[in-house]
Amino acid sequence: MIIEIGETLVSDEIFTKKFICDLDKCKGACCIEGDRGAPISMAEIEIIDANIEKIKPFMSVRGLELLKSEGFHEGTEIDDPATTCLDSGECVFVYKENNVLGCAVEKAHLYGEIDFYKPISCHLYPIRLGKAGNKETINYHEWSICSDACLLGKKMDLPMFKFLRTPLVRSYGEHWYKELELVYEEYMSQFPDKI
Repeated sequence: MIIEIGETLVSDEIFTKKFICDLDKCKGACCIEGDRGAPISMAEIEIIDANIEKIKPFMSVRGLELLKSEGFHEGTEIDDPATTCLDSGECVFVYKENNVLGCAVEKAHLYGEIDFYKPISCHLYPIRLGKAGNKETINYHEWSICSDACLLGKKMDLPMFKFLRTPLVRSYGEHWYKELELVYEEYMSQFPDKI
């Protein structure tokens, strides 16, 4: 079921799926698995480019080598830009700490070096954004690497959209999120068997 909120088309799976990232289990697999790097907007490319010297100290040696040889992104606005990846699959910004993968952009932000958190596609995952005409689509991307996160979410009874509140507010604002919560309450009353 698709729900229209403002200029967005929201899949009801973000209501019905339970989700809490379980890094102890997945070890940050979404930073290494997949066909290509993280989707990234042209605006995000500009922000990262302006801050790259502050991000570099948090990058891995191999990531720095890739940055030097190929840059941190591939593609253009027309053909869906994404972060570059090593041959082994890691995003250019991946580092490993205590056997868990992390993001150098996020770490630079957490250390107060930059204002930008990380690409919204990473912050929102497993939600993926798309386009349908002039509307933005908000869909759940089901992937086996997040099975432990789904189990933990189910155990804690936390709907995906509540776990992802911060990046959803970052993307669409507090007003939009409050409307989403109201739609969720109505959805629960109409389809209690789905929740």
